[in-house]
Amino acid sequence: MSKSEQCVGKSCLLLRFSDGSFTTSFITTIGIDFKIRTIELDGKRIKLQIWDTAGQERFRTITTAYYRGAMGILLVYDVTDESSFNNIRNWIRNIEQHASDNVNKILVGNKADMDESKRAVPTAKGQALADEYGIKFFETSAKTNLNVEQVFFSIARDIKQRLAETDSKPEDRTIKINKPDQAAAEGSAASRSACCGS
Repeated sequence: MSKSEQCVGKSCLLLRFSDGSFTTSFITTIGIDFKIRTIELDGKRIKLQIWDTAGQERFRTITTAYYRGAMGILLVYDVTDESSFNNIRNWIRNIEQHASDNVNKILVGNKADMDESKRAVPTAKGQALADEYGIKFFETSAKTNLNVEQVFFSIARDIKQRLAETDSKPEDRTIKINKPDQAAAEGSAASRSACCGS
């Protein structure tokens, strides 16, 4: 899993999910960090490896390299910061260029615990963007633990279901083998900041 944008609370969401804690003293993610948590999903134990990517432009070449192997991506914005929301379309374009075609995505509006007077992105606007791209939408708060478990369990369930559907297709079980000479011929031709606080 990967996440987007800077100072929207990605690291705080991950810490809340993986360790059950919250802090306002995070500094900006430098490049990539990750956590592992094992969950029980539909009676099966599943180990999630969750990558926390830096949001700043200067780390973009590092973070996009991780898209290719991602099975699911959380697109996170801050409900009190309209520019972070407006940048989601750029992140989606980035995902379309670098990630697998069938990668699961969820849109997440974080910091939903903030006073309504500070809200810059209405819930309906977040839902409309998610609907436009045909993806799920949640509003979360790493601080109060609002919907944090639900987001991670939802994307894990979506990935599990997609993989099960892929495994059940007969054509996907076919093993294709090139003849050695054919393969050879083809080969030769070819500053963390306190951004989580409320």
